[in-house]
Amino acid sequence: MGFRVQGLDHVALGVGDQEASRRWYADVLGLRREYEAEWGDTPVALMEGGSGLALFRSPGSDSPGMRHIAFRVDAENFALAQEELRSRGIEFEFQDHDVALSIYFEDPDGLQLELTTYERA
Repeated sequence: MGFRVQGLDHVALGVGDQEASRRWYADVLGLRREYEAEWGDTPVALMEGGSGLALFRSPGSDSPGMRHIAFRVDAENFALAQEELRSRGIEFEFQDHDVALSIYFEDPDGLQLELTTYERA
């Protein structure tokens, strides 16, 4: 394998009531809100010790549940991961989230995975 992850960054959850979920995770688990100025309310990032949750609204018929799992990488491994995925024929989508850069792709079961780096070149 050509790249290494540093660890779990976040699990993205679809929730029915973002504010109620934010309060619950803050009160019960002690997670702290991060990136509110940059992202507003989508998603609500709740972190502790470098990992946490990203809460997204689940509108209408979308049921609450997991949206994706994100792993953190440094800038070097972010570039290596893209090369590795291309060499394996795995399609991915690049996104710039202001505070982080991410690529999204799927595992063999269709579960969405994210590799994200906060090291911006």
